[in-house]
Amino acid sequence: MRLLLAEDEASLSKAVVTILRKNNYTVDAAYDGVEALEYLETNEYDGVILDVMMPRMDGISVLQKIRSAGNHVPVILLTAKAEVDDKVRGLDSGANDYLTKPFASRELLARIRAMTRNSAAAGQADSKLHFGNITLDCATFTLSSPYNSFVLANKEFQMIEFLMRNPRQIISAEQFMDRIWGFDADVESNVVWTYISYLRRKLTALKADVEIRARRNAGYCLEKM
Repeated sequence: MRLLLAEDEASLSKAVVTILRKNNYTVDAAYDGVEALEYLETNEYDGVILDVMMPRMDGISVLQKIRSAGNHVPVILLTAKAEVDDKVRGLDSGANDYLTKPFASRELLARIRAMTRNSAAAGQADSKLHFGNITLDCATFTLSSPYNSFVLANKEFQMIEFLMRNPRQIISAEQFMDRIWGFDADVESNVVWTYISYLRRKLTALKADVEIRARRNAGYCLEKM
């Protein structure tokens, strides 16, 4: 699951990113409102944690811009202000929830789970993906066929989801890296090949009639056999 954290306080941002990644979230970090808006205009996220008070553009302005553009990604607002009027303004602007700083990490994680759970429930038509004889249940991370099923690890799930939402399309290693590990992740690109290998073994065990094919110097695509 991929999140965007927009928080201008560097120490808090680093701490929250560490907590989220330890809990199997993929996180991109923005440090001002303009940067957050750029991320949101060029990438897809499962949820956004948006600080209200940021330089260049405040969080509520960012929220209003993405909502006016038709982006309904779930958003939690972070604010140091506890006044009711500020909370009401944020919710009226399209926020799904708010959290007042300082906050406990357990509460933040619970709010994220609730936010993304509600979003998934609202779009149940997309909760199961089908291609060939395999099905991916996005609510339970389960990849199945008529012969078997596996509950996938987080990165495996994100990779096969990316492939199943874009069947027969070539996805480069760089695209996988940007979407799943994040722009500033400290990992080598060969990690993509490693996870492709994991998924290929699972597809074989499922007796899948689809396969992940490599396209030399281009990337990978999911195709029927």
